[in-house]
Amino acid sequence: MVASASYKPLVAVLQGLRSHDERLVEQLASRALSRGSQERRVHVKRDEDGRIVGAESEDEDVDQEQDETQAAVESALLHFSTPRDAATIAAFLRTRVYRPESLVWLDGYQALRRWRAENEITGLYAVPYDTETEVGVTKAFPLGRWVHQQRRAYRAGELEQHRKEQLDTEGMVWEPGDEAWETKLSALRSSHRAHGHLAPRQDAVWGETEAEQQPVGQHLANLRRKGGLGKDPERAEDRARQLAQIDEDWNCPWPLDWQRHYRVLADLVDADGTLPDIQPGVLFEGDDLGKWLERQQKSSNWAQLSTEQQKRLSALGAKPAERPAAAPPKKSTAGGPAKASAAFTRGVAALAQYIAREGVGRPVPRGHSEEIAVDGEAEPMSVKLGVWVSNTKARRDKLTGEQRAALAELGIEWA
Repeated sequence: MVASASYKPLVAVLQGLRSHDERLVEQLASRALSRGSQERRVHVKRDEDGRIVGAESEDEDVDQEQDETQAAVESALLHFSTPRDAATIAAFLRTRVYRPESLVWLDGYQALRRWRAENEITGLYAVPYDTETEVGVTKAFPLGRWVHQQRRAYRAGELEQHRKEQLDTEGMVWEPGDEAWETKLSALRSSHRAHGHLAPRQDAVWGETEAEQQPVGQHLANLRRKGGLGKDPERAEDRARQLAQIDEDWNCPWPLDWQRHYRVLADLVDADGTLPDIQPGVLFEGDDLGKWLERQQKSSNWAQLSTEQQKRLSALGAKPAERPAAAPPKKSTAGGPAKASAAFTRGVAALAQYIAREGVGRPVPRGHSEEIAVDGEAEPMSVKLGVWVSNTKARRDKLTGEQRAALAELGIEWA
């Protein structure tokens, strides 16, 4: 109807009526839409002698007779053979009467409206470039390319404002990245509803249906990187605000592995605010909650946590373990086993600190160094952790049972 050339005579009449009275066209549309639910009024009839007279009594005032005559004309003018919905009539008047468009442009507009209706699409949606649909006598109208042309004209400043407004009502996506962002945001929002946090594993995939599966773990890892929200500062700020509305800790300053364990434990707190006794070996979706909590409470690891992390764990009832009394230094010859044991202890402490900050399973770069606090030393000591891990792995056959156990406790698989 919107793009059909068959309605040219009707368009000409409506444009003429509108030039006489702008309100008349709106009244015509209103009567056409409401006729189905109201009893059709009889405006003329024949009297006993066969003459055509008004249906009402002759003593009614002139204004009433004029209204009836106008209603009769309106009834005949916009009486469609098939029911028309309000959106179709509104689009017809907007594009053919108020601001007449070329039939070439209207073909694309009508194709877009019909394609969205047939596929039950609402809201923003980017039409794929290779989409074709039937419109009028054209069996394969290139709708995707037509939409692309409108988008290109808009970027060049050549698309008229009223055309943009019409396309906006049909969910036009002017920047394809907008739709991709909304899809990503919807998946993250759904994942948060299911898990209570935005700290998934990097390989996590989520979707309420198989068709909606999204790599939410990789999405969030990318968003947390520098420039991950886009190069446009205003858009980046708006996206950060949307993510914060889902979870204010989406971009926490500590690793997501730490945040995920903490959020799961926080959800296990009893009504009285007490965290139940969770022993190592208690798993939740592959995470060993008991082992993680025990590791955080070690005095050396607790000291490496930020003030906010310590505050959050303390609110759950977790406390740092008491630091064991320092053993008296062993007397030995230079280069003896005591020196090697001390070096191993420092390496384990540095590795534990690194894992607490970066998460389990993240490899240590060979050139990485870690600064740790050493009892009796005023300044922190730098441990070449990457070299230490590489050398220890190469010499694992020479490790004692206690040394292997210490490494295994930190999640080192080769130990």
